[in-house]
Amino acid sequence: MSNTAVSTRAPAARATVYQEEVVTSGLARKVLAVARITIGFTFLWAFLDKTFGLGFATPAERAWLNGGTPAQGFIKGIEGPFAGFFQVFANPFGDILFMVGLLGIGVALVLGAGLRIAAVTGTLLMLFMYLAEAPFALGGNNPVVDSHWHEALLLIIAAVTLSGDTWGVGRTWGRMVGNSWLR
Repeated sequence: MSNTAVSTRAPAARATVYQEEVVTSGLARKVLAVARITIGFTFLWAFLDKTFGLGFATPAERAWLNGGTPAQGFIKGIEGPFAGFFQVFANPFGDILFMVGLLGIGVALVLGAGLRIAAVTGTLLMLFMYLAEAPFALGGNNPVVDSHWHEALLLIIAAVTLSGDTWGVGRTWGRMVGNSWLR
């Protein structure tokens, strides 16, 4: 029998984990920051184009500010097996929810704060858009994996690697909120 005492208490948790502790390579941190900002700008651009009708995916006459219905237009065109499920969002509330989601996810990623919430909500949005386009083989090169998967994975990678600490406000944000879901 040993005389050594064994503590059953867990070590004290620190308030914040930083990216350097998760990703040790400086080059990798920079690449992750570029990926985070790029996917964030993708969501932010979708919000801006749908709001103002910049003429890329949304013509000016269908802009949200001109009475367009960004979510309803997409939802009304759904023909797959999940069409009935998505009809609950074919209303002005669905448009607001969709647009606030695009804006919130985009801003969070570009700034590097709130990445966990952005990853969860963005991944859900990508899952819903993926399911809305079922059957999955319509017009794509791969009948299972498409760009929705890639975008969702970039969101998750940004959150789990704390990529907002590099070229973002993640470090400051992390000190303010600790390791909560707001990180």
